[in-house]
Amino acid sequence: MHLIFNKLYSFSQHISNPARTVLKSRQCNVLVPLQHYCSKPSSSSSSSGTSNAGADGEKKPPTLQDLKKKSFKWNMPITWRSLLITAAFGAVALAVMFNVKKKKEILREKENQRALGKAKIGGKFDLIDQNGNALHSDTLLGQWLIVYFGFTHCPDICPDELEKLAQVVDLIDGDKSLENIQPVFITVDPLRDTVAAVKAYVAEFHPKFIGLTGSVERIAEACKAYRVYFSAGPKDEDNDYIVDHTIIMYLVNPEGNFVDYYGQTKTAKEITNSIMISMAKYNLAK
Repeated sequence: MHLIFNKLYSFSQHISNPARTVLKSRQCNVLVPLQHYCSKPSSSSSSSGTSNAGADGEKKPPTLQDLKKKSFKWNMPITWRSLLITAAFGAVALAVMFNVKKKKEILREKENQRALGKAKIGGKFDLIDQNGNALHSDTLLGQWLIVYFGFTHCPDICPDELEKLAQVVDLIDGDKSLENIQPVFITVDPLRDTVAAVKAYVAEFHPKFIGLTGSVERIAEACKAYRVYFSAGPKDEDNDYIVDHTIIMYLVNPEGNFVDYYGQTKTAKEITNSIMISMAKYNLAK
C-alpha cells in the first residue's frame, strides 16, 4: 500500500507541474526535462563571449556592429618604394613588348620586299664589262646598284637619262652618311654595242659607270629578268636603226634584290630622296 501511494503521489506532481514533463531524445535513451529547452541562457554564459550563440547552441550570423569591430590589415604595406618597383617592372615589360612587335614588323617588311623582288623584277645576269672582262651579277653584291638599259646609238632619251643618273650618283656620293651606289649600263643592242663602243659611251657620263654587253642570248636573259621590253626598228639606207626599249632605272639593294624603279618623269632630286629612304629602310631591317 505504501508503494502504491508513492506512485500516485509522483504522478500527481507531474500533472500539476508541466515544466517537469520529460522528452525522450532521438539520439539516445536519455530523459531530458522540457525545462532545459525553454530556459534562457545564464548571465555567466553571455558574459563569456557566447552572445552570438542561439538557444539551441548554433551561432547566429554576425551583425553590422560586429563587422565594424573587426579591423583588416594589409599583409604588405604600400610604400613609395613598392610603387616605384612596380612601375619599373611595368615599364620594362612594355618596352620588351614594343621591341618584339617592332622586330616582327621589320622582319615582315623585309620578307615582303624579298618576295616582291623575286616574284616580279630583277635577277642574275652574266655579261661582259667595258674592259672585256666577264662579270656576273654576284660580283656586285654588297653595294647598291642603279641599273639602266639602253644603247649607244640612242639619239636623245638615253643620253638624257644617263646624265640624270650621273647627277643622282653625285648627290648620293656627296652625302658621306650614305652608302656607295654603283651605276650600271646594260645595252639592249648587243650587235652594235661592242666592248669598245660601250667603254667610250659610258665614259662620257660618269667615271663610276660599269658598262655591260654580251651575246644576244645573254642580253635577252638580262632584259627578261628585269622585264625590259626592247625591239629593233627598221634599218635605213645607212644600215642604222633605232631600238625601242623600256625607259626605267632600277634600284637594287646589296643583296641583289629589286627595291624600286624610276621612270622618265622623275627628277634627279626625287630619285635621290627615294634612294635615301630605301637605304634607311634597308639598314633598319638588318
